[in-house]
Amino acid sequence: MNGKTKKLMLMAMFTAIAVAGSVFVSFPAGVARAFPVQHAVNVIAAVMLGPAPAVGIAFLTALVRILTGTGSLLAFPGGMIGALLAGLFFRKTGRVWTAAAGEMAGTGIIASLVAAPYANILMGASAGALFFLPAFLVSSVSGALIGFVLVHRLEGAASRLLTH
Repeated sequence: MNGKTKKLMLMAMFTAIAVAGSVFVSFPAGVARAFPVQHAVNVIAAVMLGPAPAVGIAFLTALVRILTGTGSLLAFPGGMIGALLAGLFFRKTGRVWTAAAGEMAGTGIIASLVAAPYANILMGASAGALFFLPAFLVSSVSGALIGFVLVHRLEGAASRLLTH
């Protein structure tokens, strides 16, 4: 199997894990539900594959969740912004903790601020600028920490998978 095929296979696998994980693993977080598996996948994909594939996985996950009725339009900014920052932070530093920090900042802070006008324009829901911040922060912090731990646990296996 060549490198591009492996990368596409991993992207499909991570998308499937994130979609399935959102069905089975969630908890109430203020005005929304927290789906930490998406954020864990963002960190893992950012470290293993880079920013663009991580954003692609977040986009596909959001799309599948919306089409299957298990997610809202907020899944797009909520997943994609965190995935992008996780990938960019990791690329810049090479440290897993910065990928987790990028996920937390991207989803927990930036995406939550983007969500208010986004929800107003696309969903007809009026919310203040900080309305989504607690829920997005709880979800992204819990998931980023899980992703951080998993990357460290799977470092050896992941490097073997990508090099063979």
